Amino acid sequence: MKFNLLKITLKFVVFSTLLHISCEDNSKILKEINADRQDPIGTAKNIRMVYTDSIKIQAILTAPSHIDYTNLDFKFSEFPDGLKVVFYDHIGNENEVLANYGLLYNDTKLIDLKGNVELKSYDGSVLRTNQLFWDAENEWLFTENAFTYQDKDYNFDAIRLDTNKDFTKFQTGNLIGTITVSESQDSLLLK
Repeated sequence: MKFNLLKITLKFVVFSTLLHISCEDNSKILKEINADRQDPIGTAKNIRMVYTDSIKIQAILTAPSHIDYTNLDFKFSEFPDGLKVVFYDHIGNENEVLANYGLLYNDTKLIDLKGNVELKSYDGSVLRTNQLFWDAENEWLFTENAFTYQDKDYNFDAIRLDTNKDFTKFQTGNLIGTITVSESQDSLLLK
């Protein structure tokens, strides 16, 4: 009987020790493991986002897929299969942007568009490039890549673009192509 009691006590001690070891607080270790994770908070297919300001539609974004990383310190959204954005100006004219890939940085309101980027304006002008950044807060476009721009007056290729959304103020690098410039007769007079 003494031997059985010793066996039971020994089993109890071993079981208690194993139980104690397995119940160790691992929350700190789990937090360290999860701190480096870059998993998205969500994914969506065939999305349509409508951006409004004072109940007026400003833009409609559609995309085959959307990956939301707004749970990270540097929040962003990814559109790995491309996107289309239709922007509306103050009188309702539509301007369209297409790209094979896009990143939206939430805190900076910067949009990085890549791959066959095409910006079509309601007036028929078209900008094509391989990468274009859109600063939504300042309504400014820029790229360091080669681009092509066409409208009723201009048809040129260049490298580097820095412009407002209306293309009324822009700077560019080396130009290649045809640009129509008109001057009034008074500006040609020599003094």
